[in-house]
Amino acid sequence: MSTPEVPATAGRAAEAAWRTPAELTLLGAIWGGSFLFMRVAAADFGAFPLVEVRLALGAVVLLPLWWRARALFTPGLWLRIAGIAAVNSVIPFALFAWGAERAPAGIGAITNAMTVMFTALVAFLFYGERIGQWRVIGLVAGFVGVIVLASGKTAGASVWQAALAGTTASLMYGFGINLVRHHLSSYPAGAVAAANLAAGALLLAPLAVYTWPQHPIAAGSWISAVLLGVLCTGIAFVFYYRLIARIGGPRTSTVTYLIPLFGVVWAWLLLGEPLTLTMALAGALILGGVGLSQKREAKR
Repeated sequence: MSTPEVPATAGRAAEAAWRTPAELTLLGAIWGGSFLFMRVAAADFGAFPLVEVRLALGAVVLLPLWWRARALFTPGLWLRIAGIAAVNSVIPFALFAWGAERAPAGIGAITNAMTVMFTALVAFLFYGERIGQWRVIGLVAGFVGVIVLASGKTAGASVWQAALAGTTASLMYGFGINLVRHHLSSYPAGAVAAANLAAGALLLAPLAVYTWPQHPIAAGSWISAVLLGVLCTGIAFVFYYRLIARIGGPRTSTVTYLIPLFGVVWAWLLLGEPLTLTMALAGALILGGVGLSQKREAKR
């Protein structure tokens, strides 16, 4: 009677072997695509209206996850979430969108990789977590990469403003991830993500309405904005939290390596944006820094 279970167990193991890399790759492709969609839509929408659409649609997709845990969300918890949402969603999303109006999509995608190192730096400075020599070396390499990136030009135009905006956004993510870890980790992750997006949409709504464009918005920009909210925010968060639950946070964070790659490739394939030598060198330095910052954890 027990023999049929052996093939079933082997089948599940085989599925797990390809499922995790496939989902990580898919998540990297989706989040890399977010920079493409911002690049397309930001000029028509402007930063604040585009982020409002993104937050609102992402919250709608994740609403069922919040609904199941709605009894846990007291007024005090909502206030805490609103403060964290400003740091973890509203400000970085707006900075990336602002940068997308001014530089190729690959610039934001490359600077986004700094999130892992900023998360470690904030944990060290504000929460007393240890930071090893490999993380220090990784941080230095990453910062050098940002300087290289900011010094470059695309089609004769400087990209330092977009590089600075993307780096600042990644710093905000570093603060936001630590705030979530220390103040919201005891609540269901999917529900917290939904509440984070909803609170962010409410916070940004007045500014988004005030700056809403007076001209008609092109259909391509609307499609990009909807995909940014539904696919790159709502659905991507579902994948993200499923992966964390199955393989843990450290392994899931390796998706950071894939986002710049896909961001640059999508922009090259679909928008014809060039990959410059400066972008390649900066990306190598930043991703190398991320790899070094993960070395100690990998040994553990």
